[in-house]
Amino acid sequence: MKLLVVGSGGREHAIILKLSESKRVSKIYCAPGNAGIAKFAECFDVKATNIEGMVELAKKLEVDMVVVAPDDPLVLGMVNSMNDEGIKTFGPDFAAAAIEGSKVFSKNLMKKYNIPTADYKAFSDPEDAILYLKEKCNYPTVVKADGLALGKGVVIAQNAEEAIDAVEAIMFDKIFGNSGNQIVIEEFLTGPEVSVLSFCDGKTVVPMISSMDHKRALDNDEGLNTGGMGTIAPNPFYTDEIAKLCMETIFIPTVKAMQAENREFKGCLYFGLMLTENGPKVIEYNCRFGDPETQVVLPLLETDIVDIFEAIWEDKLDKIDIKWKNGAAACVIMASGGYPKKYETGIEITGLDKSGQVEGGFVYHAGTKNEGGKIVTAGGRVLGVTCTGENLKEALDKSYALISRIKFDKAHYRTDIGKKVL
Repeated sequence: MKLLVVGSGGREHAIILKLSESKRVSKIYCAPGNAGIAKFAECFDVKATNIEGMVELAKKLEVDMVVVAPDDPLVLGMVNSMNDEGIKTFGPDFAAAAIEGSKVFSKNLMKKYNIPTADYKAFSDPEDAILYLKEKCNYPTVVKADGLALGKGVVIAQNAEEAIDAVEAIMFDKIFGNSGNQIVIEEFLTGPEVSVLSFCDGKTVVPMISSMDHKRALDNDEGLNTGGMGTIAPNPFYTDEIAKLCMETIFIPTVKAMQAENREFKGCLYFGLMLTENGPKVIEYNCRFGDPETQVVLPLLETDIVDIFEAIWEDKLDKIDIKWKNGAAACVIMASGGYPKKYETGIEITGLDKSGQVEGGFVYHAGTKNEGGKIVTAGGRVLGVTCTGENLKEALDKSYALISRIKFDKAHYRTDIGKKVL
């Protein structure tokens, strides 16, 4: 089979490395890709959001399947455009991708179908939102932009002043563009967070191994929120008992709710959960593989991922037995100094081999490019260094040992990924 993967980050690199393990795959293409991905797939300079260009590329390459990995092209309807041309595609269509594309839609869906989540109110008028924040709100409270905002559209406000500032920035100043035309103001929940990616064919849902993301830029969960500074899998807080409860109260009801709304979800459905005193609740849905959760979940997958993607396409997910490796995985992100604020790019990375890797683990490239034969930094999150082990401590020790061999000026990473659960 020939496959085209859409995207350019660490998640896409992880998907491509897993695809490359399949005996069924003869050729992998990626657009736009990055310097690390280019060692495993032939890359083409087509933007992930260029739907017309991507469809033309898929037709020209005569691929057997397209894997649409990022949120933007999914929410824009790339899967519909591929399917219209008879191209087999992994990912939800436009209608189903709304589960991530609109916070207002997903919150209303959960309310309608009694899926546990934080209490909330949705607003399209900023003045109404500000009045609500002054009069009725408890603090801290959470303010969310309705649409996609590169993972940065959520503000945890400690008081009314911070909350009003957030509303003004999102709805008046349009810091996230049209994604801020509506907002959700919701109850602040506490408890351990869990990420659960799941395979879904519209009717059957198969959860993957759970994981734990580390969003803050600095050690001890301090500093600004980022796209994720590291992950571990499995998540020790996510017990078999909690998994069973989530299946009954969240996962199956969500899939059934989407069916009932004529938005059958096919692809990877991500559940961002909070384990509260009152049971597990949904913080957010994503309509695709999480980043960087994918970088610790896929290395533990034993079943051929192409078989799973095909089973989803054919509505036969219930007929496949998905197996996982024992042990644990840990991913530590190496970021540019200054991330998530201002940072430099174009800095040479040393310590990688000809494949952009380091022996003993996986180095997933998130923000890199090739400049005159050298791999240089090209983003905030640069590399995701992932190792597996018999247990979490072994996986983490190996990841940090690998990091010590990779160098670039002003490299920044957290030194405490997974420490709080060891």
